[in-house]
Amino acid sequence: MAAKVLTVDKPLIGMIHLLPLAGSVRYRQQGRKPILDAALRDLYALESGGIDAVMVENMGDAPFEKTAPSETIAMMAVIVERLVEKAHVPIGVNVLRNDGLSALSIAAATGASFMRVNVFAGVAFTDQGTIEGQARELLRLRRDIGADVKILADVHVKHAAHLTRLDEAAIDAERNGPDGLIVSGIGSGRRTDPEHLQSVKGVVNLPVFVGSGLRIDNLATYREADGFIAGTVLKEGGVISGSIDVEKVKALAEAVGSLRETA
Repeated sequence: MAAKVLTVDKPLIGMIHLLPLAGSVRYRQQGRKPILDAALRDLYALESGGIDAVMVENMGDAPFEKTAPSETIAMMAVIVERLVEKAHVPIGVNVLRNDGLSALSIAAATGASFMRVNVFAGVAFTDQGTIEGQARELLRLRRDIGADVKILADVHVKHAAHLTRLDEAAIDAERNGPDGLIVSGIGSGRRTDPEHLQSVKGVVNLPVFVGSGLRIDNLATYREADGFIAGTVLKEGGVISGSIDVEKVKALAEAVGSLRETA
């Protein structure tokens, strides 16, 4: 039986996609207030809809650096701290493109509960170039600073090409010691192949989350998942740049709740 990353069975994690931060080519030089205000509105909408946890991500910073600039990290830390103070659910952190060390540092400094790293083990060929895993550095940093932060690691992360088979990558990822794994589609909002979920579940003992493309009408195909991450599907108009739609959150949260009851 896989250990839980969060206290709820099959948690539904909603995404807060931050507006462009300092250091991004799209940053509007307006300071953190409009970015924080938008994030707080999304947090309120997600919690009002019954979300189980929230992941904060610098999605607005595209095109990304492999590791985020220091000014991005500083601003994101201030925003995450405020969200943690206001939230009634666990908060997680993901720093794109693959800045796991900064994500862990922000989580530890702000009291966030978990983090996501896109390339934890192995190599991914991405639109930012070749990215190598950070498993050893992350586990060393977590030990050295005494951080009680759970690590969710992608297997064959989206928007990337990979050399190994999915099951091989899952075995390698588990061997390197994360707390849970994420399986996604080929891009943001793209459907996760149920067979990919089955493939990973079949070779690891860690919790496995569905990371993209979740909808009410395909939820039953992911019955064996240990949790879900939802972003685009919860937005107004179904577009990644939209605001969170409370009614969409409620509908998906209720569907996941029903799935828990029948699991």
